[in-house]
Amino acid sequence: MNDVIWNYAPAWESVAAAMPDQPAIVQGDDAWAWSRVDAEADALAAGLIGAGLQQQSKVAVYMTNRPEFLVSYFAAFKAGLVPLNINYRYTSSELAYLLDNADAEAVVFHVQYASVIEDIRDQFGAVKIWVAVGSDGNCPDWATPWEQVTGETPGERPYRAPWGHDPEDFMMIYTGGTTGMPKGVMWRLADLIGRSNYMANPLLGTDPLESPEDAGERAKASPIKSRSLIAPPLMHATGLISGFGAFSQGGLVILLPDGKFSAEMLLDAAEKHKATRLTIVGEPFAGPILEALDDHPGRWDLSSLLAIGSSGAMWTRETKLGLIKHIPQVNLMDSYASSEAMGMGISTMNAQSEGKTAHFEISPTCAVFSEDGRRIEPGSDEAGMLAVGGFNPVGYYKDEEKTAKTFPVIEGERWCMPGDWAKVLEDGSLEILGRGSQCINTGGEKVFPEEVEEALRRHQAVRDVAVTGLPDPKWGERVCAVVELSPRASNPGEAELTAFVREQLADYKCPRDFVFVETVGRAPNGKLDYKAIKAVATKAMESAAA
Repeated sequence: MNDVIWNYAPAWESVAAAMPDQPAIVQGDDAWAWSRVDAEADALAAGLIGAGLQQQSKVAVYMTNRPEFLVSYFAAFKAGLVPLNINYRYTSSELAYLLDNADAEAVVFHVQYASVIEDIRDQFGAVKIWVAVGSDGNCPDWATPWEQVTGETPGERPYRAPWGHDPEDFMMIYTGGTTGMPKGVMWRLADLIGRSNYMANPLLGTDPLESPEDAGERAKASPIKSRSLIAPPLMHATGLISGFGAFSQGGLVILLPDGKFSAEMLLDAAEKHKATRLTIVGEPFAGPILEALDDHPGRWDLSSLLAIGSSGAMWTRETKLGLIKHIPQVNLMDSYASSEAMGMGISTMNAQSEGKTAHFEISPTCAVFSEDGRRIEPGSDEAGMLAVGGFNPVGYYKDEEKTAKTFPVIEGERWCMPGDWAKVLEDGSLEILGRGSQCINTGGEKVFPEEVEEALRRHQAVRDVAVTGLPDPKWGERVCAVVELSPRASNPGEAELTAFVREQLADYKCPRDFVFVETVGRAPNGKLDYKAIKAVATKAMESAAA
């Protein structure tokens, strides 16, 4: 990258100028042209500055997937502010923690969450403006309706405020906090764009742009316009970064209608809007999609769909093969990444080439190190921790201790090591073992839940599964599987499932206990809350013992 200040705002502005009448976002029958997206982002940016926000003030975005979500980020980038995500499932106390931790000075929220805010609003005198989306005349008296803030486009670009844009401008991605309190991952925009280049983001492409202002002409000249259907929540990194990529390419972002996810609804939207790319989060999305396609063969015309990208959760080889059978032209791209460490590895499968689940081609900027900082050699069969070099976050907001632990200097280079364990195979590819914080220690042996989950998920009766460790007087911990069975299958029984896992894994990795549940309770982003899973398993075992 060159000396130009890299920021998403001028790139997206150039796209809006080059293709003002092209649709930028569509949700159901509601379509937002690029000109509208740009104008409302301008107006919101001016409104935030007018409310008293200063350079790099924090703007929290609190809503489900809606066009206003992406427009709010666009506005923050224009104004040199710091946008951040709020999990819309949070309780009042969790919301209070995040707003306090983030030093939020503005909150753009959907009116359906007004009652959650009401409980804690008096604690946040630092918030200068609350902007309510979707109020339809029922805006709380302490908030300002979106339509009022965005109703008048300013005469000039709002970021021509005294501070302008800066190379140090950043945004925050708050992690879910399933293993602790949520943390704000601080990404400089230049670093995030640079990292996206390694992830084949079209903003830079194989032939990097000279400046972000060139994105519009490149998008206008492109013979194929991306039409990206984003299924997971924009409040999480997988959905959000996919939205950024589609915008940067001058493409269309397709959002599902607000409400509970269904595979049929997704496939309807993919057909209606001729999606070229679909973003999901592993098996929790892919499994139901395959079931719908199996149940209704030929119902949907998916001939436009060229790629399905996933990150954040594994999906099985069997599911991938099933999807390719229904969509033969599709490329399935499985990215191993996290909010802190993007682009650790990628696995691709299509009709011409198969790949193994949990096996990834390692990124050129990645390595695997032992706990004492020694580089793991390919083919050694030794497990180590994944590390990403190159473009990385600044660290965690207001947490120097965790920043130092996650971003160590090894071999004279600063790395991001979020705690993922892997082996480097002889051919240089990665075998992902799982997150160290969830590792089960049984009799001195390490068992990674993801490995056992993957083995169980291959059984035709298992729709979803989560694995956790329970206390054991002899072995320290024992492996317990919380299983959601397919409604189409009869219960295979514990003995059959144990034997099925034993065919694939060592005996000590086999679950000693099974808990059968109606649902494992994944979050909307497809991820598991292992703290909640452990509580469910513990309660079931206590009840069985009683």
